[in-house]
Amino acid sequence: MFSSLLFSSFAQLPPRVPTPAPMIAPQPTNQEILPFQEGIPNQEFIESQEIRPLPGKLDDVPVFNSNSPEVVLTEGILLSTFPSAGMRVPSAHLNYAFNGRFDIFAHHISRASNPSQTRSLFQGIVVYNPNDRPVQIDISQAASYLTRPDALFVDLPASVEDPLGTVFAGPGSRVVNDILRGRRNGSIPTGMMIPPKQAQMLMNLPIPAGTVTPTSNGRSTLMRLNSNAPVYVATLAMFAPLNANRTERVPTIEEWLNLLVNAGVAGPRDIPPTPPNAKTTNITYGRVAGVAKGSEWRTNITDDSRSNSLNIPKPGRAFSYGLSTLERGTFGTGQIQSAPMLVRYPDTAYLANGNYGIHYSLTLPLRNSTRQAQTIQVSIETPLKQDRSRNEVVFLTAPAPQIFFRGTIRLRYLDDRSTPQTRFIHLVQRRGQKGDPLLTLTLSPGERRSVEVDFLYPPDATPPQLLTVRTLNR
Repeated sequence: MFSSLLFSSFAQLPPRVPTPAPMIAPQPTNQEILPFQEGIPNQEFIESQEIRPLPGKLDDVPVFNSNSPEVVLTEGILLSTFPSAGMRVPSAHLNYAFNGRFDIFAHHISRASNPSQTRSLFQGIVVYNPNDRPVQIDISQAASYLTRPDALFVDLPASVEDPLGTVFAGPGSRVVNDILRGRRNGSIPTGMMIPPKQAQMLMNLPIPAGTVTPTSNGRSTLMRLNSNAPVYVATLAMFAPLNANRTERVPTIEEWLNLLVNAGVAGPRDIPPTPPNAKTTNITYGRVAGVAKGSEWRTNITDDSRSNSLNIPKPGRAFSYGLSTLERGTFGTGQIQSAPMLVRYPDTAYLANGNYGIHYSLTLPLRNSTRQAQTIQVSIETPLKQDRSRNEVVFLTAPAPQIFFRGTIRLRYLDDRSTPQTRFIHLVQRRGQKGDPLLTLTLSPGERRSVEVDFLYPPDATPPQLLTVRTLNR
């Protein structure tokens, strides 16, 4: 029934001629790579501090996660949760219906190495209602940005106060900045009503590579949605159709549906992931294309499950909690925070490593149980990834040139004058970088004070990181 109804709306369309696969994928351009930062030769240094598993867990909200292939050079299906019955390439469809709360995350790049490849790539998101009654989809939050012109990868300081939300580097950084602040992008509707047995476009936007080659561009998208009945979702990639005078135009929904039914997966395919628990020296995590389980990690960080407070470290000491930890990167805790995949393509990641777009909402109910005032600092850090010890972290004296974190952190707390503070800080951290303090507080003997740390893990980041609490020497 599904396939016949879907086919009937565009059965008269001529079949699309697939774009031939390129022989060689173009290399990254200067728009994607920040200049090398000169510095002294890297040396490792070790700091002793306890690393603890992060309390809590991800919620059960399904996330439509479209990130493979990251670089799209041939049009086709990026991710489809439609049923496979009646489709020309059944393996391109994962047969998963969303009902109730769900998220959509997508991050893809178009690239051109010569003028023949500069035709604009469009990204479409199609939603289908398989029910016998209309479906209402509410979109509470949404943001979608291009690298150019919306969010260039600019070189920023390690820490910038950003009360207005104007500091970002890259589309992923800007998208999570907007969602964290409760903003929405005007290019995406606040809701849609889909009639029975029909499909509608949720998004139909270009990723124009540009005309001066070599060139590239990227688009990051994040949405929070709620459907009152089951729906199927697909992200698709199509080069702009041409008018009779060879100018580009926006694809129609009929052309998108034709592509959905007749095409296979877009390409080129990313490197397949290393199987879980494989005994190999190196590991390939792979990129994600599927439905992940978990949109938010909300927790109170306390001493243990029976406690309602978090005793600060002893003077001169620190402890940390892993953020976005993953296989071979748990800092010895054994805790893998990567969201599990409910459905996925077989050549894509086994877990949603990186937890891109996931909201970490962490409350630290700090308590000074000593008889003297103590000064504490809270920071986020990017030490070298390791899985050996939970009692030490390894940093570099001169952080490596690769940027491993760029995104916005929200802090809410009472300062030392008991004044409520809400601060937004944009962080840029390189591999092996010891983070600067986000805040410094002095707690009186026996005082309790909560600090709330919120962020959405940015699409342009590389896990894992640490959330560190440090008590200064008196």
